[in-house]
Amino acid sequence: MALFKGKNPTAETPALDDNFQHIAFIMDGNGRWAKKRGMPREFGHKAGAKVFKRICEHCADRGFRAVTVYAFSTENWKRPEHEVNALMELLCDYLDEFIENHEDYKSRFVFIGDLSPLSPTLREKIAEAERINADSPRIINIAINYGGRAEMVHAFNTLAAEGKTTVTEEDIARVVYTHESGDPDMIVRTGGDLRISNFLLWQAAYAEFYFTDTLWPDLTPEDVDEAIRVFYSRKRRYGGL
Repeated sequence: MALFKGKNPTAETPALDDNFQHIAFIMDGNGRWAKKRGMPREFGHKAGAKVFKRICEHCADRGFRAVTVYAFSTENWKRPEHEVNALMELLCDYLDEFIENHEDYKSRFVFIGDLSPLSPTLREKIAEAERINADSPRIINIAINYGGRAEMVHAFNTLAAEGKTTVTEEDIARVVYTHESGDPDMIVRTGGDLRISNFLLWQAAYAEFYFTDTLWPDLTPEDVDEAIRVFYSRKRRYGGL
């Protein structure tokens, strides 16, 4: 297997192959990161947004075809109004930055989830961002107002509207939000919690999971390389031997 060396000269990371093309992140720990520094939670979200760009650029350099990130869940509306508003403003600012500097990302954005509750201005910026880099073979899925159970309801309603009275796994795979990217090969959760939190419930059936205590704003490209090394140290049996 071909190898490349990361910034740590003693650590060799396997080059990606067809078995590892899609990585997903549950970006947890922004609020705790800010609290440790005596700052409001919004400060952590801003720091996390900067890390998001760095990690996406690194994943593109490593050769991932798809990256999916859990940015705002259907349950996150329960947070204090000022924090939700700050998150929406941050997303708006980030879209402006992406539109201006889209060539840095080497990928195209795809927003997954129910976008209807978002403001018209935000939805317009999302639509513009999705048009940019439309021909790129690499995809960054950004889950906004996303929940795995809600996605299943959306998928079944879509199939029902098509007149389906019975469905197959292939039917469901065709209408889930990530149908262009396929299922993630690995899901990385930062922040130390050991749960999936309603993320990619259908797609995670055979994903490898990688949990780290590192808070999202502290995640580095070297941490991603370590997740890659762990992936290739495991044997994926898919129920076989």
